[in-house]
Amino acid sequence: MDLPFDVRYLDALMDESGIDLLLATDKDTVQYLTGGFRFFFFAHKDAIGVSRYLPTLGYPKGQPEKAFYVGHPLESQHQAVEPLWVPTITNNQKSSEHSAREAAATIRKLGLGKARIAVEMCFIPADAYLALREELPDATFVDALPMLQELRAVKRPDELEKLRIASEQIVESMRLVMSTTPPGTTTRDIAEHVRREEVNRGLNFEYCLTAVGSNLNRTPSDQFTWNKGEILSLDSGANLDGYLGDLCRMAVMGEPTTQMQDLLAEVRAIQDAPRKVIKAGVTGGELIAAAEAVVGKSAHRDQIRFMAHGMGTIQHEAPHLNDTGVIAYPAYYSNRPLRSGMVLSIETDLKNPDVGFVKLEDTVVVTDDGCEGYGDDIRDYVVAEG
Repeated sequence: MDLPFDVRYLDALMDESGIDLLLATDKDTVQYLTGGFRFFFFAHKDAIGVSRYLPTLGYPKGQPEKAFYVGHPLESQHQAVEPLWVPTITNNQKSSEHSAREAAATIRKLGLGKARIAVEMCFIPADAYLALREELPDATFVDALPMLQELRAVKRPDELEKLRIASEQIVESMRLVMSTTPPGTTTRDIAEHVRREEVNRGLNFEYCLTAVGSNLNRTPSDQFTWNKGEILSLDSGANLDGYLGDLCRMAVMGEPTTQMQDLLAEVRAIQDAPRKVIKAGVTGGELIAAAEAVVGKSAHRDQIRFMAHGMGTIQHEAPHLNDTGVIAYPAYYSNRPLRSGMVLSIETDLKNPDVGFVKLEDTVVVTDDGCEGYGDDIRDYVVAEG
């Protein structure tokens, strides 16, 4: 059976953790395991009636021919034009709790009522989890998320292509917005312009953090405007078929001052330092150390924050490189080697009280002998005439 993911690697990960069955209930995971299926009716929201949509995919270790899927009755027509590889499909879900009970019934039929079952603890609703515990009292439930993140860490060529396109189109959208925005435009309007440009390029817009002048608040708002002599920071995320681009670029209304140029040059030097050492076999710790060595030499080091993290279908997915920062998690790859095909977001921001929020965020792919940047244009200031 030809599956859209590395089934041997998944089996090995399950075997390593003693897992007999994977039960996925997160839309991103189901999309990955099915090779791209995401029911369009619930693509953006889950709530319906008094419950929620809960796509449920079960995979018994080493037995893809016994995999099963519980979906919503409305899905049948979508599956008719985008067939799933999953052999057993039941589109009769009445609620999230009912979906769990249907999955449990199939698990019992497979003889796995006493199995060690991996579920996505942070993505399974309480009513579904309680139903599984009730229906399968002899089963052991463990968290599937670390295993699934590891499964997705190395990207296939088709995944890399989507990440490349998303990154390039985000940068092109920001370039156009930066170069055409008139003085006095609110950051809410700037973010909305970015959204329109990204959607017009075929992306699914997610967010745009927007900072102007010396104001460090990046919330799009009618209270903040971009004016002559000020910088603009745009940090936007959008996805293509679920694969997320996330980049930050800078602009200035009029010619940048020497101080503005120097601060961005510092940020860019920090960004470039880890890119010089990244390649397959380098650990996350070595990457972080390369950047921190440059930060340590800066006169503005107390104003600087550096971070590097994995990218893919979600923000901050594996490889997890460090366990500090606004979004914290165990740094499994601080002392483990990176592999070719892993995708990293590298970001440095410098919060200067005079100039404002100066930041670059780049997306790079680990290769055997280095790295490749996606959306690498306009890493200097875009100058708006104003």
